[in-house]
Amino acid sequence: MSDADSDSVVMVQDHQDEIFNEPELLDDDDRRAALQIVSIEASEDKHSFAFHKTKLQSILAKIPPHYKVSVVSVVGAFRTGKSFLLSWFLRYLDSRSSNAAVDDETSKEKWYHRFQSVGNDGFDWRAGSERNTTGIWMWSEPHFTTSESGDPLAVLLVDTQGMFDHETNMALTAAIFGFSTLLSSRQIYNVDKRIQEDNLQHLALFSEYARTAVTQEGKTNENQEIDGKKPFQQIDFLVRDWQHFDEDVEDAKDYAAMEESMMKYLETVLSERQDKDLKDTRDQITSCFENISCYGLVHPGFAATKSKFTGNVKDLEEDFVGLLDRYCSKVFGAAMQPKIIHGRELTAAELAPYMDAYAALFTSGDTFPEAATMLEATVAANNTNAVQLAEAKYKELMDRAAGPMCSNYLKPDELMEEHEKALKDGLVVFESIANFGNQTSIDKARTTALEQISTDLKVYEALNESRNPLAGLETFLLPVSVGVGAHVVRWFMDLTCSATMCRTVSEKMSHTYAAAWCFMLIIAATKFQLIKQSVGRMMKALELFMDSPKTNDKRKKD
Repeated sequence: MSDADSDSVVMVQDHQDEIFNEPELLDDDDRRAALQIVSIEASEDKHSFAFHKTKLQSILAKIPPHYKVSVVSVVGAFRTGKSFLLSWFLRYLDSRSSNAAVDDETSKEKWYHRFQSVGNDGFDWRAGSERNTTGIWMWSEPHFTTSESGDPLAVLLVDTQGMFDHETNMALTAAIFGFSTLLSSRQIYNVDKRIQEDNLQHLALFSEYARTAVTQEGKTNENQEIDGKKPFQQIDFLVRDWQHFDEDVEDAKDYAAMEESMMKYLETVLSERQDKDLKDTRDQITSCFENISCYGLVHPGFAATKSKFTGNVKDLEEDFVGLLDRYCSKVFGAAMQPKIIHGRELTAAELAPYMDAYAALFTSGDTFPEAATMLEATVAANNTNAVQLAEAKYKELMDRAAGPMCSNYLKPDELMEEHEKALKDGLVVFESIANFGNQTSIDKARTTALEQISTDLKVYEALNESRNPLAGLETFLLPVSVGVGAHVVRWFMDLTCSATMCRTVSEKMSHTYAAAWCFMLIIAATKFQLIKQSVGRMMKALELFMDSPKTNDKRKKD
């Protein structure tokens, strides 16, 4: 297996270290490009999902740790313009992040008039009838904006393999659609000309699994009731080549009225049906998405259907471009939301374990995972995040009290007080995240968090002990003690005894005394800074001894 293929591993990891380490960048990661994070491997009788974790890590590593992440993906039938749409999104986001604002009211020139062609340097697209995209691709460069609440937000764009391409079976199609839906904060379902019943049925196919997973969650966790939240956030039906706008409205270029007509059309499509199958299909969809919307685009123009079309903006119909511009403003506007799983807005580091766990479910593209298995994967990824963030909170607080940048020594009982406070706050973070799934898995994750925090405590104890003013003083106290002892013995012998033996002992003590002080001078010459630190430690040690009675008296009074 080559190095490039070695990242096609879909095993769920028990730890998160590799998620946060700087990834090993691939050859095509040093430039702006769409990176294939999921590829489809086909044999004679089956298909398999290959998840390229290293490529995903190279993208997520570019997002600051505290930024929330919004994932916008496009799904739909093959050859319906999904990749072209995403390339237009890229142009829009690039224009918005540049010095020239997208909606500059002082300029009559629209942002899309500043470039000649959409080009093919974004998501790869081409006109024609043959499929172009296989697997799942993510843009290598996150775009940064702010959410409605003012928090920083990173935007990731995802392109998916077209469905119903005569080469992909239904199980693999459902897997691609399902994986994309699990990851997205906003899913754009690209449909041709109108929302047909089979479009709804295909969407409901995966929605049913999600609805079952929510039901099973309520059964597996006896301590929790289902909170009523729907598993997915936003689904947009983007109808291409819509031909039923009112002619007067279209002639007047009243885009707001055209948008309103599409929402009325959606209401008609999703309205109550008498037939049980039709009713169940709509119920499944509405029960799984918090928001469902519809937007229509007119035909882009005859030039866009030609195989030689290169994306020249001037060749596109004015109404198509105008509506597409307004749609970009809706998708990437102030109401844009980060990815939310069980009520928690995810950062890039938190999103990674979920993607890893979900990808593992689809290792066999011919078998759709059971709802219970999907729930287990979600719980496992959530618990991994809970452990990681609880430990991060503990380290944040302990770094302030006894971290590498601290200079003061804490008494053992003071250090333990700081540990208990940090541990309490860390477990609060853990419990706020690990709040669904069966209690056994939560308890196991809690034990893991406590073990990691216990290991961290040993590190902080070692760091604190290295600042102990009494540490290492024996190196200097021994020669000092020998020298002082020899000096006292010599003085005593000279004072009390004049015999030959006494003089001999006195001379030996004199030699010992001289040797000890010579040794001290050598140490002083070679370890001046260490001696200076030791003197400082001795002074602090005296302060500790002086403060101990006062501290004890204070505790007695308390």
